[in-house]
Amino acid sequence: MHGRPRKAPKPEDEAASAAKAQKLRALQTQFFSYHHNKIYTKEAVELSAKLLEINPESYTAWNYRKLAVEHYLSQPKSNSNSAKSILDDELRVVESALRQNFKSYGAWHHRKWVLSKGLSSIDHELILLDKFQKADSRNFHAWNYRRFVAELMNRSKQDELKYTEDMIYTNFSNYSAWHNRSVLLSTLLEKKAEGFLSKESVLPEEFEFIHQAIFTDPDDQSGWFYHLWLLDQTVKADSSLLVSSWPAHGSDVLVLGDRCNNGSAFSPFTTLQSNSGSFPIVLYFNQSVEGVSSSTVTVESGFNNSEDLVWKPLSLSNSQTAQVWVAHLKFPTSELHSSVKVSVGHSKGIISASGSQNSYPSIFSFKVHVQPIERDSSQGSVSESILWRGENFKVYGTQSEESIPIFSFDQLSMRNDHEPMASNWCAEALAKEIECFRELLSLMDCKIGKLTLARSLMVYDAMSFSCANKLVHSEEVLELYSDLMKLDPSHYSYYKDERSLVLLQQVTSSRESLMKHCFQYKDSVSSTICKPICLRLNHLSLSRMGAFEKLLWVQILDLSHNELQSIEGLEAMQLLSCLSLRNNKLRSFTALDPLRKLKLLRVLDISYNQIGEHSIDTTRYLCSSPLSHSVGSEWNNDETVISDVALINHWEAFFIFKELNLKQLDIVGNAIADEKFNSILVKVMPTLKQLDGELLD
Repeated sequence: MHGRPRKAPKPEDEAASAAKAQKLRALQTQFFSYHHNKIYTKEAVELSAKLLEINPESYTAWNYRKLAVEHYLSQPKSNSNSAKSILDDELRVVESALRQNFKSYGAWHHRKWVLSKGLSSIDHELILLDKFQKADSRNFHAWNYRRFVAELMNRSKQDELKYTEDMIYTNFSNYSAWHNRSVLLSTLLEKKAEGFLSKESVLPEEFEFIHQAIFTDPDDQSGWFYHLWLLDQTVKADSSLLVSSWPAHGSDVLVLGDRCNNGSAFSPFTTLQSNSGSFPIVLYFNQSVEGVSSSTVTVESGFNNSEDLVWKPLSLSNSQTAQVWVAHLKFPTSELHSSVKVSVGHSKGIISASGSQNSYPSIFSFKVHVQPIERDSSQGSVSESILWRGENFKVYGTQSEESIPIFSFDQLSMRNDHEPMASNWCAEALAKEIECFRELLSLMDCKIGKLTLARSLMVYDAMSFSCANKLVHSEEVLELYSDLMKLDPSHYSYYKDERSLVLLQQVTSSRESLMKHCFQYKDSVSSTICKPICLRLNHLSLSRMGAFEKLLWVQILDLSHNELQSIEGLEAMQLLSCLSLRNNKLRSFTALDPLRKLKLLRVLDISYNQIGEHSIDTTRYLCSSPLSHSVGSEWNNDETVISDVALINHWEAFFIFKELNLKQLDIVGNAIADEKFNSILVKVMPTLKQLDGELLD
C-alpha cells in the first residue's frame, strides 16, 4: 500500500488467516440465518457481536442490532431501566468494534444512533474520544463524532474552538483540527456570537495563527488548506450581486433582420440580427442564485409586458439555481426606438446558493432600435456561413467613438441602491499576506507558497482596482503559474487552467487589450454585408475558458488552435451565432454540452479535435455534464432514437446536436468523422446546409 512492496506471507500466517476466514464464514452463515428469520434471542444478538468484533465493517450486522434493539424496546415489559441497559450494551459492542478498527463507518454511525435515543449517559464520550484522538489525532471519524457529542452536551463553540487550538499546537499537521476550526468559526460568525460579530475582528488573528504553522513547516498542506479557506472568507461576498448583463448599461442596441450595411451608424458591438422577434436579456451574478422571476426582476419598456417574460437559469444540471439567467424580450415587427429599464432584486425572492437574500438591488437601462429589413433571398442570411481563414478578418478600427460593452456594471455607472464597497481591512489583510509570502519565497522555493501568492495577487487586483478595471499584477501571476508548471509537473493541468483564466482576465481587463483581439469579418462573395465583430482568442494556448461576464456581447468567437478539453461556462454567451473550436483537445461530444443552451448558434467548427479517439469518455466525470445523469429519461421518451440503431451507437452526438439549428458544421479531422457518421448528422439536423465545406442537397 502507498508504494510499499508486498512481502510474501509466512506459512504460519497463511494458516492463521485461513482459520480466521473459516471462522468468519461459519459465523456469517449462522448470523444470516438468524437475520432472515428475524430471530432476536440473546444467543443470536451475542453472535452478531462476535461477528462485528472480527469484522466491524459488516453493515448488515449493525442494522440487525438496530432491529434487535427496536424489538426489545417495543416489548410490553420494557421500561426505562431495561432500555438503558440494552443501549449501554450496544455502546460496549461499538467500543469493542472500534478497538479493532477505529475508522469503521458502521461503528461510529451505530454509536450516534444509540445516543440519539436520549437514554444513555454522554459523560463518557469525550473521554473515549480523547483516547481515540491520541491514537490518531487526524481521525476525521472521531472529529465528526465530537461535533455530534458537543451538540448533545450543549458545549459552547468557543470551548470547542479552544480545543482545536490545543490540538493544533500539539501537531500543526492536524488537518482534521484545522477543518473543525473552520466549521466552528463559520457558525460563530454566521450567528454573530459574542466576540465574533464581524470578520474584521476575527480573521486577522486567524491569519497570524496560521502563519505559525506555515512558517514552521511550509511543505505541510494542512495549514495551507486552512489559509485558502481564510482567503475565501476574506473576499467572499456575503450577498449575491449583479455584476454584468447583456445589454450593458447605457448601450444602444440595434436589432436588424438578416442584413446590415457598412454605413450603419451603430457600433457592430451592439448590433444584433434576429428573425425570431425577440432578443435575450442576460443577467450575470457573482454567485449562483435562485428566485429570478417577473416578480423579482422588473423590465419597463414601451413594447413589452414585464409579466410576460419567463426567466430561465442557464444551468447544465437542470437546477433552478444558476449564476446566469436569461429571458427573451419580444419586439414589434415595425420600426421602433425605445428605452428599456431593468430593475433587479427590488422585491425579495432572489436567494444565493448559501441561503442569503439579495441585499443589493440594481438598475440598468439601455435603448433599443428595431429596423425591420426585408430579406434578400439571393444573398442568404449573414450568419448562415463563415470562412475562418485569416485573410477574411481584419483588425477592427480603434476610433474613440466606438463603445465596447466589456466592463462590469460598476464601471458603467450601474445604479445600486446599496452598492457594496470592499472593506479597507480586506485589502489591508491581502496586502499583508502578499508581503508575507513574498518574504517566504525569498527564503525558499515553495510550490504551494507560489500558488497562494498567485491567488492572493489576483484577488487583491480585483478588490483594489475594480473601479479602474486593472490587473496590476497579472504579468507576475502568469510568471508564477509558468514556474509552477515546471516545478510541479504532476499538477501541470491545474496550473495550466489557472494560467488560462488569468490570461483571459488580462485580455478583457481594458478596452485597449481587448481591441487587439477584435476583428471585422468580410467574405469575398458578400462584400456589402457586415457581420458582427469577431473576437479571436486563437493561438493563446488556452486550456480553460473564463471571464464570461465580460464576453456576453460576443456573437462570433474564434477559439481555434488552443488546448481546450472543456467549454464549461460558454452557455453564458447567449448571443453566439458562430463558434470555432478547431484544433483543440476536445475528447468527446459530452464536452460540447454547453452548446445545447446556445439557441442562436448557426455556425460551428469542431474540426481536428480528438472526438472518437478514446473509448472511455472521461469528460463525463471531469465536467459537470447532465448527460451522465439525466440522459436515460430523455432516451426512453425519444422515438427517433429507439427506431434507429445507428443513433443509439452515437447517442451523445444525438443529444448534443438534436437541439441545435446549425446551418454550417465542420467536423473533419476527428476520429469519429466518416461518411456513415456524417449521414447521421444530416439526419439529426435537417437545418444543416453545409458540412465540412461541402454544400448539402
